[in-house]
Amino acid sequence: MAWLTRFVVMVVFLALGIVVSPETFGSKSAGQAGPSAAVGGYFAVALKLAHLLSFATAWGSALWVTFIGGIIMFRTLPRHQFGNLQGKMFPAYFSMVAVCGAICLAAFSLMHPWASASSVEKFQTGLLVSSLVFTLTNIFIFMPMTMDMMRARHKIEREENIGNEVGLTKNHEVAKRNPKLAEINKKFGMIHGLSSLANLLSFGGLAMHSWYLADRLLL
Repeated sequence: MAWLTRFVVMVVFLALGIVVSPETFGSKSAGQAGPSAAVGGYFAVALKLAHLLSFATAWGSALWVTFIGGIIMFRTLPRHQFGNLQGKMFPAYFSMVAVCGAICLAAFSLMHPWASASSVEKFQTGLLVSSLVFTLTNIFIFMPMTMDMMRARHKIEREENIGNEVGLTKNHEVAKRNPKLAEINKKFGMIHGLSSLANLLSFGGLAMHSWYLADRLLL
């Protein structure tokens, strides 16, 4: 019921925003002249809204998970608890960012068809495509591999009676005398590093697109 209540509240505020929008009463600001003559009226407003909301959701989620939430959890939770939580959270996180990225790309492409788009608009389309591709790479390649290696490492650590502490200090100590743990640490670090890099590159594409949006924002 709590999720339903939040969803209803979100829809109500969205509806209120549409009602009080200047577009509803036919008064457009000078900067709202559309990017494509073929796309106009309420459809254009809907595309802009879809683009803005999907971009903001993807950007905000990536910013929080990558630079704030994940770091706080790693420094606070016991490692196995942290890993299990990440195993549940990241599939939802990457899926949401991918869906938002796809909506953002689709809306932008409809507003700026490739055949008539400027070089700047084509570059922005490329940024959105690359951001989506990096997220999908994480979903289908790096994330499953990372989860498998994390579970394998947890198994070895449980045999050594470690993993319920915060941080990696005990892991590094045990790895010096346990070659299996040292090997899985190396493999996990490599795959996790590639996953983190893909996530950062996806975030970077959105970051560069934010400059394009800010340059066209009227306040």
